[in-house]
Formats: sequence, structure tokens, C-alpha cells
Amino acid sequence: MTILPDNDGGDLRATARREVQRGRDFVDETDPEALVTVTVASVALLAAFVGFLAVSSLTAIPFAVFLVASGYGWFRHQELTARVLTLTTTVSTILILGLILVFIFVEAWPTVEYATVTVFGLPVPGLRLFLDTRWSPVSPPIRYSMVPMIHGTVLVTIIATAVAAPLGVAAALFLSEIAPQPVRELVKPGVEILAGIPSIVYGFIGFTILSPWASDQFSIVGQGTYLFVGVVVGLMALPTVVSVAEDALNSVPESMKSGSLALGTTDWQTMTSITLPAAFSGVSAAVLLGVGRAIGETMAATVMLRGSPGLTKPLYNVFYGNDTLTSLIAANYGDADGLQLSALFVAGVILFITVLFLSIGSQYIEARMRKKLGGAD
Repeated sequence: MTILPDNDGGDLRATARREVQRGRDFVDETDPEALVTVTVASVALLAAFVGFLAVSSLTAIPFAVFLVASGYGWFRHQELTARVLTLTTTVSTILILGLILVFIFVEAWPTVEYATVTVFGLPVPGLRLFLDTRWSPVSPPIRYSMVPMIHGTVLVTIIATAVAAPLGVAAALFLSEIAPQPVRELVKPGVEILAGIPSIVYGFIGFTILSPWASDQFSIVGQGTYLFVGVVVGLMALPTVVSVAEDALNSVPESMKSGSLALGTTDWQTMTSITLPAAFSGVSAAVLLGVGRAIGETMAATVMLRGSPGLTKPLYNVFYGNDTLTSLIAANYGDADGLQLSALFVAGVILFITVLFLSIGSQYIEARMRKKLGGAD
């Protein structure tokens, strides 16, 4: 039997040698003054970052050195300084995001540990958070169930998706395929302006107009229903769905549409049988991004809902509303401490994981669409 040599180690060493050689060539070809300037700026920024993490009163000193060195380098060695600044900015962004994630998970751990349940002799941290249905941070027994808030978030998200998906796709199809150029130039900026309206304004409109109307029409006791919170959040997600879906529809090659029309199909048949199926991946990504907006919405839900965690009876009753994950955090963060504060971080972790998977899924779907249509390699 012949054993083939393992070349992975040799490839790694060769790559390392090439990178080292590139670094040496860069040092040899670069003005020493420029190297000193960018090195001082980078080291000063690193020192300022460490000082910030250590909550040091001296953090301002290295940060000032970084600003001075960067300003000097920008005037004397602009190209190299710009490259270093973009690199340090990218690395700093990744580090900050990583530290935020670590902070959230570390703060959530005490409640996860408190909610440990033993299953077949093995402790499972956090299992009680999803088995119990009681949120009771004050009255014993102390419980921090995430089930009522997950239930509310799911109902609001389903309703918001039912509003944003068909309206958003229809609007994108109109703007991309039907509307004349003057109408498109007028309507598209108007739709995108909706994204700039603060969420508290949407929530206030829902609280002052929709909630009283719903109370009168459906004899609802109190304020806030998952139905109208979902409608408001769905309207907030519309600009995202319209913008991304329109980009997907515009990426469909014009030759495909022209070929369909040349075969005798109508404009409507071309849109439904060619354009939409070809852009289905991108349209799906648009809807997923809109759903992510719905899941993470805070202020509109906080203003309109009751703020009393619990399950509706029956579970599909959308004419009642208690709490979602986001409204729970917004309503309780100011007064919470100890395990209750940690439980709010657990809600944040659940939201983060959910939106992360939705974002990754939408990007994957959009990448497949571009590859399918030849828009990317």
C-alpha cells in the first residue's frame, strides 16, 4: 500500500514564508518615517482600546496620540495612513462586536444556571426557561420563563409578515415592472422615507388610534392586541421588503423578460411566470429581512402592549396582548437587578440568535439568486 505524503504542513509553511516575505518587502519599500507614523498610531489606538476596557482614566492620552499621529500621517503619507486606518477600523469593529456578544452571554448565564433542570440524572442549564410558563421575578417560587414572551413574539412576527410580505412584494413588482419612470422616482423615495420615521411614532399612532378603535369594535378590555401590534410592525417592515425585493426583481436579466414577451405572453404572464420565479430567492431574502425587523422591534410593541407576561387563552387569540421579548426588555430594564436583569439578557440572547439566523439565511438566499442569474461569481 502506498501512503501519499501529507502536504498540508508544507503548504502552510510555504504560505507563512510568502506572507513574511511580503511583510519584509513592504517594510523595505516604505518610507521609514511613514512606518513610524502608522506604527505609533496603531499602538496608540490599541493602548486606548485596552485602557477603555480597563476603565482607565488615562485612556484619553493614547487616544490623543492616535489622533495626532493619524492627522500627521494623513497630511504626509495619506495613502499608507488611509490603508492602516481602514484596517484598524475593521479590526476594531470586529473586536467590539465580539466583546458585545461575550458581554451578553456572560450576563445571561446566572439565570441560565438558575433555571437548570436535571434530566435523566444530567443537569441541563436553562431548560426551565422553556418548560415553565410563569414569569414571576418577585413572588416565590421565582420563575423566569421565556415561553410567554416567545409566544407573543411569534404571533406578532407572523402577523407582521402577513402584512409586509404581500404588500412589500406587490409594491416592489409595481415599482420594478409596471410604474412609469416619473411615478417610480416619486413613489420609491416616499416608501423609503417610511423607514426613517421613529418606531415610537408608529407605536404612538397605534396606541392612540388603533387600540381605542379595537377596544370599541371588539369589546376588548384594556389596551394592546397582538393583531394591531403586528399590523403596525408590518408597516414598519415594508420599506425593507420593498427595497430589497425591488433590487432582486431588477437583477433579473432583461433578455429573459424580452424572450418571454417575444413568445406572445402578456406583461402580467411574464411577471408571474418569469420575473418572480427568477427573483424568488431575492424576494425571499427581502421577506426574511423584514421578519428580522419585526422580531427586533421594541418601542412600538412596548407602547401598545400591556407589559404583563403571560400566555393568551387560547394560544391563537390575537385580540389580546401581553408582552414580547423586546417589550419585556424595554419595560423592565430600568428597575431590574440580580437574576431578573440576567433574565432580560437571556431574552436578548434569544433575539440575537433568532435574528442572526434570519440574516444569514437571507444573505445565503440572495447569494444563490445572484449566482443563479450571473450577477456574482
